[in-house]
Amino acid sequence: MTALSVMTYGVDADTVVDGLVGEKVASRIAAKDATLWGPEAESEASIRLGWTDLHETSRPLLAEIEALQAELRAEGLDRIVLAGMGGSSLAPEVITRSAGVELTVLDTTDPGSVARALADRLDRTVIVVSSKSGSTVETDSQRRVFAAAFEAAGIDAASRIVVVTDPGSGLADLADEQGYRKVFLADPNVGGRYSALTAFGLVPSGLAGADIAALLDEAAAVAEHLAGDVTDNPALRLGAALAGAHEQGRDKVAIADAGSGIVGLADWAEQLIAESTGKQGTGILPIASGSLGDPEVAHPADDVLPAIVGSPADPPAKGVVVAGELGAQFLLWEYATAVAGKLLGINPFDQPDVESAKVAARGLLDATPEPEPAAFTDGGIEVRGSAGLLDGVTSLDGAVDALLGQLAPHGYLAVMAYLDREGPDAGLADVRVPLERRTERPATFGWGPRFLHSTGQYHKGGPAQGVYLQITGAPAEDLAIPDRPFTFGQLIAAQAAGDAQVLADHGRPVLRLHLTDRKAGIDTLRGILR
Repeated sequence: MTALSVMTYGVDADTVVDGLVGEKVASRIAAKDATLWGPEAESEASIRLGWTDLHETSRPLLAEIEALQAELRAEGLDRIVLAGMGGSSLAPEVITRSAGVELTVLDTTDPGSVARALADRLDRTVIVVSSKSGSTVETDSQRRVFAAAFEAAGIDAASRIVVVTDPGSGLADLADEQGYRKVFLADPNVGGRYSALTAFGLVPSGLAGADIAALLDEAAAVAEHLAGDVTDNPALRLGAALAGAHEQGRDKVAIADAGSGIVGLADWAEQLIAESTGKQGTGILPIASGSLGDPEVAHPADDVLPAIVGSPADPPAKGVVVAGELGAQFLLWEYATAVAGKLLGINPFDQPDVESAKVAARGLLDATPEPEPAAFTDGGIEVRGSAGLLDGVTSLDGAVDALLGQLAPHGYLAVMAYLDREGPDAGLADVRVPLERRTERPATFGWGPRFLHSTGQYHKGGPAQGVYLQITGAPAEDLAIPDRPFTFGQLIAAQAAGDAQVLADHGRPVLRLHLTDRKAGIDTLRGILR
């Protein structure tokens, strides 16, 4: 059996685990028992439990993916771009980064980021367009601009587009009409955030060169144990630790790595936990920590549970240590999140508040209203805030102080940057740890619109503990979206404004900072926020 372990320190999970064993929770999940999460969740759960046996049902994909990869390589097509959001992009990013193979993950509407992806080796590029519904606006926009770029370069676009979608989606129909290179139909009974071992995770990763058969083998090696009604079941222990800590007031989990060899698992788990549990005014806030030295791991507040992936030399006094290979970890965290959902009394398979920001953004695109006037501008940074936040405030420093002053004793700060996460704006993410030290509260950092498909659910549906710092920037150059009445710059601006509007409607304090000059603005912000 592949080694997989969950060790708890200073966390009493035994009693809860005994109860879970008595209720046969693990075996009922494996048997796809939709009644586990209560009557209100039953209809959704009945079509969302296909992830429990993907280590078996995804096997037929392997030969198809291997054959397509061989075809593409024979044609000199060795650069894979993935157009996908949330569950369609987070798992492939972890898989390929951990495997050390190149995959360009395009999960943004920032015009600079999209333009950079278009300009890189187009003659050797294949784009994988991944969307369960087929109607995701970001993914559709990326597909359109790549198709146009291929045609402009004299390349048959259809031969360079591979689709991953659910059966019967509009994207599946379009792919058939346009004659796209290949269509992979994913299991419709798996939600996006549980889809790591479906076609959504495997197709782009396999085409990029990752050993996806090994992932399924790793999951298969632990599947029987995770489905077992036994007290040493790692999934029961992890789920009990997450939910038990929540019940004891530790409703935040900081996930850090300790030499596991897995790159970016915390970012994938962040979506899984936040979107699955953050609803009905409750939930577990995941914090994707960079290292064991980050404040919420090294010196956690009394409402933070450290969760360390790997084998730390010094385990936490109070926390969880999780060790195992990537395929096994995917299945472990999925089981554990489903278990935590049962213990918290919520449906871990829906995301009722994700759609609200999409609707608000769509409304802003359709209505094209004039931008909300800034309360004031300081040093080239336009400052806006939710009702009452900026009363009497006239400076950027004062605006930041006003937002941080709204932090409750058990609150958190969410920094939401609608910028280029892999280009010149990337360094802004460095402000997260200094902000934690400054506020002595947990801070999360999300790149927009990427986080709207993950922690965005928790922000709106979870407990009203957060304060929100939104950062946007004027693009150096905008980029048109073929056959659409808006540009990428207008789209990302509408997504940011729509998200801020919905947060404010939920009574969340929101400070919005717009950088009229990105480089100068980021330098200024890094100084102020640190």
